[in-house]
Amino acid sequence: MSLARKHFNTVVAAKAATISGDDGTRLKEASVYELMLIQLNEDKRKLSSIQSIEHRAGIKRELLPKYEPYVDGVLQGGKGAQDDVLMTVMLWRIDALDFDGALVIGRYAIAHGLAMPDKFERTTATLLSEEIAINALTLLGNAETDKAALLESLVEVEQLTRDQDMPDQVRARLHKALGYCLTDIDPAQALVELKRAYELHDKSGVKTDISRLEKLIKKMTDPENNISPSNQPTKITDSSNSMADVIKLGDEALEELDKSSP
Repeated sequence: MSLARKHFNTVVAAKAATISGDDGTRLKEASVYELMLIQLNEDKRKLSSIQSIEHRAGIKRELLPKYEPYVDGVLQGGKGAQDDVLMTVMLWRIDALDFDGALVIGRYAIAHGLAMPDKFERTTATLLSEEIAINALTLLGNAETDKAALLESLVEVEQLTRDQDMPDQVRARLHKALGYCLTDIDPAQALVELKRAYELHDKSGVKTDISRLEKLIKKMTDPENNISPSNQPTKITDSSNSMADVIKLGDEALEELDKSSP
């Protein structure tokens, strides 16, 4: 797609998005929106034939750029009209692990009270929290995951959805993901997050990790454990390597060297 075409689509989408709100006119009546729905349905048909979740995510990653001009236009000029194309793109961005891109739409959607398309039973806040948390927990199983970047996304989700209604189990999963992401970064805060997850859902699978973190933090804050080994008195008589043992080992080593010499 040329830059001129992208600019045109962005401008048209922005204008189409303004046809809403004040006079109650539905965005659905805009021709650009209808065309985007047709495109979306065509792409969804392609995806419906693919069973692999991983493969589907890869296809979505390839398809998403064609929707960027439209999404940009709606976010720039929209007045909060219900938009199934926009909401579907938000979900696809999560599936493609583009959490930042999904949250850009999420902020707009929550601010204007946009709902997910009819086939989704979850609210927008619930879907954002649950899907990003699930993907984050999977990513944390990969040692190469950038935990700092992931943490930023999780913190934003928590702040964005803090006042939104959702099932306790979903919010617990979000706090669980936050806790696991913070384990190596800030153990004390990780413990807070895991305890909150347990409070919300006692079957969230964090009980063992809470106990482990409590022991770790206690060990880290115990003054006795902060004594440097170099500052501790050495008791040669209590060591297996006493002076007599050291001399004996030295003699044995010399004997072995003599035997092996040519």
